Amino acid sequence: MFLDVTVLNPIEVIFEGKAKSIVLPGEEGVFEVLPFHKRILSRLISGRLFIDEQSFPIKRGIVKVNQNKVTIIVEER
Repeated sequence: MFLDVTVLNPIEVIFEGKAKSIVLPGEEGVFEVLPFHKRILSRLISGRLFIDEQSFPIKRGIVKVNQNKVTIIVEER
């Protein structure tokens, strides 16, 4: 099973595709999203966003997870 992931900033889509795992820098600490994750809406802080083997530096952002669909809006460094 995979997650449908979209990562975008105000200008462009940074990543769009499928992933097995996403690791995010949340306000309360780093957390991981896997398939069948509970619904969540969370703010992100400065750090690195990992999508499987890929890494993206972010300044801050927001993530929404709902039924294996993950939408992440970020401000890049």
